[in-house]
Amino acid sequence: MEPRPSPTKQVRLAGALFNRPQHICAFFNGRDEEYRVMLPFIKEGFDEGHRAFHVVDSRRPAEHLRVLEKSGIDVDRAQRDGQLEVKRWDEAYLKNGYFDPDRMLSMIEWALKEGNERGYESTRFIANMEWALEGKPGIDDLVAYETRFNYILPKYANNTVCCTYDVSRFGAALVMDMIRTHPIVIVGGGLHENPFWVPPDEFLEELRQRTAPTSVV
Repeated sequence: MEPRPSPTKQVRLAGALFNRPQHICAFFNGRDEEYRVMLPFIKEGFDEGHRAFHVVDSRRPAEHLRVLEKSGIDVDRAQRDGQLEVKRWDEAYLKNGYFDPDRMLSMIEWALKEGNERGYESTRFIANMEWALEGKPGIDDLVAYETRFNYILPKYANNTVCCTYDVSRFGAALVMDMIRTHPIVIVGGGLHENPFWVPPDEFLEELRQRTAPTSVV
């Protein structure tokens, strides 16, 4: 089945419309709020013939598919046609038991590029980020990874990447860093342009300074 071209490049998420590539950080209080906000965005993507690429909790892929099916998405057909791809954390961020930011950036870039090559006008990439609480090697590179992703997405027009975080489970320092690495945020169920976003060159320099050895006088 050939994907149906979207009649508009505009995308609706959390009550807002946008029409350019977006790297979004979505903060929720629990899974119920996450699905309440994200499901209309996911469903709109299928209705518009866009591709969906989801990275989900390794323990809950079947539950995620059931939620999509209950919302009216024909999951079997979408997976069969390649419109929907679902990866577990252990197949993506934590492949081989550790987090490698270069490997993950390459995977996301491949997913966006593949969507374009298959004829999809847009890929809606959603990643649940609670894998970072699993205590696996490489997690210290999460903040740098998130800011480096801002170099990649502008190359792929009309695509949206949304990283979801449960604020009840992450510490305040990490949440603040995530706010500063994403140009757009979802807070309280609403989507907002982020005045605290820091361009990647500037933020990576800040991270280097944080980890630089302190001179002893």
